[in-house]
Amino acid sequence: MDTVPISEAEATVMEVLWGGSPRSAEEVIAALVADTGWAEPTVKTLLNRLLNKGAISAEKDGRRYLYSPVLRREAWVQQQSEGLLARLFGGRVAPLVAHFSERGKLGAADIAELKRLVRELDDGEEPGHER
Repeated sequence: MDTVPISEAEATVMEVLWGGSPRSAEEVIAALVADTGWAEPTVKTLLNRLLNKGAISAEKDGRRYLYSPVLRREAWVQQQSEGLLARLFGGRVAPLVAHFSERGKLGAADIAELKRLVRELDDGEEPGHER
């Protein structure tokens, strides 16, 4: 599955499932309760929403269900990043980088990585795939 609109709360649940699955509702709840403070019914509601959207699947395991992601994290990240670029920067990457640069949010490691990516693009390589 490539794209499914999911809320920020649903994305928090998805992160747990992307981190390792299949997981029972109880395991998802245990993974989230400390960080979010969400009650069990809240997490179960989010799991049901994700199930209804087709973002996750559920497999019966005795008296419980085990949940697994159908929506790939990479597809969700791409959808989110393209939406951000379109909404805030007219679909262009350079203004996004300039935005972070102007606010001092780019460290030396970030700048080195950007230079490496630009070199790869100049050399006709696909970024992240060394020859």
